[in-house]
Amino acid sequence: MTETSTQRTLDPDLAAHIAEHIAEEPELEIAPVDSAPLPDDRFADRELSWLAFNQRVLELAEDPRQPLLERVRFLAIFASNLDEFFMVRVAGLKRRMATGIAVTAASGLSPRQVLDAISERAHELMARHASVFADDVQPALAAEGITLVHWDELETREQERLHKYFRKQIFPVLTPLAVDPAHPFPYISGLSLNLAVVVANPTTGKEHFARVKVPPLLPRFIAVDARGRPSAPTSQTGAADRGPTSFVPIEEVIAQHLDHLFPGMEVREHHTFRVTRNEDVEVEEDDAENLLQAMEKELLRRRFGPPVRLELTHGISPRIRALLVRELGVVEEEVYELPEPLDLTGLNLLADLDRADLHFPPFVPTTHRVLAEVESASPTDVFAAIRERDVLLHHPYDSFSTSVQTFLEQAAADPKVLAIKQTLYRTSGDSPIVDALIDAADAGKQVLALVEIKARFDEEANISWARKLEQAGVHVVYGIVGLKTHCKLSLVVRQESDGLRRYCHVGTGNYHPKTARLYTDHGLLTCDPDVGQDLTRLFNQLSGYAPQSRFHRLLVAPRTVRTGLVERIERESAAARDGHEAWVKIKVNSVVDEATIDALYRASQAGVKVDLVVRGICAVRPGVPGLSENIRVRSILGRFLEHSRIFAFANSAGPAIGEGPESGAEVFIGSADLMHRNLDRRVEALVRITDPDQVRELIDLLDTSTADTTASWHLDADGTWHRPDAGPDGRPLVDLQASLVSRQRRRLAGRR
Repeated sequence: MTETSTQRTLDPDLAAHIAEHIAEEPELEIAPVDSAPLPDDRFADRELSWLAFNQRVLELAEDPRQPLLERVRFLAIFASNLDEFFMVRVAGLKRRMATGIAVTAASGLSPRQVLDAISERAHELMARHASVFADDVQPALAAEGITLVHWDELETREQERLHKYFRKQIFPVLTPLAVDPAHPFPYISGLSLNLAVVVANPTTGKEHFARVKVPPLLPRFIAVDARGRPSAPTSQTGAADRGPTSFVPIEEVIAQHLDHLFPGMEVREHHTFRVTRNEDVEVEEDDAENLLQAMEKELLRRRFGPPVRLELTHGISPRIRALLVRELGVVEEEVYELPEPLDLTGLNLLADLDRADLHFPPFVPTTHRVLAEVESASPTDVFAAIRERDVLLHHPYDSFSTSVQTFLEQAAADPKVLAIKQTLYRTSGDSPIVDALIDAADAGKQVLALVEIKARFDEEANISWARKLEQAGVHVVYGIVGLKTHCKLSLVVRQESDGLRRYCHVGTGNYHPKTARLYTDHGLLTCDPDVGQDLTRLFNQLSGYAPQSRFHRLLVAPRTVRTGLVERIERESAAARDGHEAWVKIKVNSVVDEATIDALYRASQAGVKVDLVVRGICAVRPGVPGLSENIRVRSILGRFLEHSRIFAFANSAGPAIGEGPESGAEVFIGSADLMHRNLDRRVEALVRITDPDQVRELIDLLDTSTADTTASWHLDADGTWHRPDAGPDGRPLVDLQASLVSRQRRRLAGRR
């Protein structure tokens, strides 16, 4: 570690003290209300709810109204999601069961019941997933000239080209591994695609088993074209002008050339299989002298986690099946037999084909209207725009590159800027945000980067660019031991004629320029002194010692996000009992936290109207008589991944912030979902929106998201989701994301 990096290894008592006191704020005074106990079966199961979410992704792949190559991408997303679910959730549950620390879920299911239910549901969904591709999407692709073919379906000249491709590009990187008394069964890496091969000595007839790993860095599907290597059509005209595009799975090409790997042997069988392992990462931070080094060691250990799923192709011989099950140590319910090809995450290669007619219409984000007014200036003065008023961003409709990215790039280049403080949870290796921080450090500014290297599955990338920042002279810190830093914050300190001014960004999404084009997120750019003071105090907590800080416009986990939200929900309950307007509107990725859910149940019983927009996991049971008649839950999935978190409360007795029926409403945006990990084990930040127009904008978005005229999934009282085909009046439903894209295009046209 260099002098510019800091890893805060506090003793456990001090860490607990900081966590206990972090983000204290004045508490709302809500009188407690006596109420009857809530029913024991009021929570849906977390893991099964996640599988229901992934089923909704699968339903998008099944939907013929989606562009064809987008359906292909949804198939790949479903497969990738399920891989992560097994690597983390299933693996974690099995680990807790093995060590005897697994407890009954909030849903009332025992660990064994949860695992059995997961297995049953996962088998159903994986079979359905394979069927959608084979019986629906693949024929539709063929009708558009995009085919996935078997070796025997290729013409002789095509096979000859692939023979050459194999010899030049594939054969040199293959490593056959024999299994015999001198060669133990090899380690099978997680998510790798493999061939189980049976060969025989032609002289003695004795059979041997071998494993051949499919190289993960080579294309999953090989294009059959004149060059015998992967390619994609480039014509921008109609499908009829493109000609056919055929692909063959790489494992079939390898299988046809096994004699090259085992010369002199007779190849009798070959079957494809794939293993999923426990790849969750656990670091005992209190014992780690250096978090960066401890994480690097844990990533190495991750590769050798125990198997949690074995995927086999239909038709595998019983003896090879039994051998793999035995050697890998899996039980029968962890075996999934599927049609070829396995590992449909590789369909992303097909989804990326240059066929504009089979994709969503092109969309280019536009500059936010407030920032667009200063774009013509040379140089663009983002600071001047922020001084005029708070800027509420809505990505990807508002461009990330011309807002947040420009904000930080201008800060790095501006000689009046003295310091930049930044949290980084996930970003790309070539991120302009990282480059801007390096440029600022090179220019002599004080630069602090609070890097969360424990962001799941981004650990290696985060370690890489954390070291890059260190080497450039940026002060890199890793937050508080025991807590992930998940908040999305940027603070710029600038010397101006009337003194120092602090410019801030508080967001709901990561500082990742690529995902900013694919995820819907909100962000606030402001130079409000209260927010500036709040961020200064919070960064001081994260990089130094400041456990007693209080905040003006922030709620900060692990201290006051849960309590602040619950108190506001209870305030709505009190308002409803007093006959005032009362409602709660929340948009998050997941709702699991029992304390918050119970507060929502009690609010519903008091007559509060509760609307929830939940993309993923939802443990709430809406519409249950006597419990949750006033709760509605909607889920929106589509072209963009819904990622923003919004919390809105009627606050009918609060001070007016503008005109109209929502003049007292209190609205927050921020990084926290309603999950234990967010509220108890992460540093999260929510910022209160104070501009009346922006408050109305966010409430309008929530109202539109939950309207019966908007396309969405509805959660029923029995825990099932259904997707209406039309509105109450029989008219087609409105695609929320498509309507926001259209609105942005109209705004752009108006500027022209």
